Amino acid sequence: MEQLAPDMPPEVVADVKLLVSELITNSVKYGCSKAVLLELKCDDHAGLRVEVVDDGGGFVPVERNRPATEVGGWGLHLVQSLADRWGVVGDASRVWFEIGRRSRGQTSLAA
Repeated sequence: MEQLAPDMPPEVVADVKLLVSELITNSVKYGCSKAVLLELKCDDHAGLRVEVVDDGGGFVPVERNRPATEVGGWGLHLVQSLADRWGVVGDASRVWFEIGRRSRGQTSLAA
């Protein structure tokens, strides 16, 4: 990861690693897939786009109101909280997020 975006602040790299782990875990746990594909695309200006693809049946993303005391089910909430943008493609067997090269807490200039 550090080789792909060497000038990305360490706290943003940590966020990317966490989010990749969450999305791959979701694919393995809920996608019932035989294979999971991870795609990383780096843009010098925009930052990093990560896509996780599985051959599962997909899902419909819904906002969940969870009590802070619940242990599981935080993966997509983390993606929504830490990524600049995120979404699903088609039948939602492809989940993606984008994160810029800024330090956590800075405002992104991307629209």
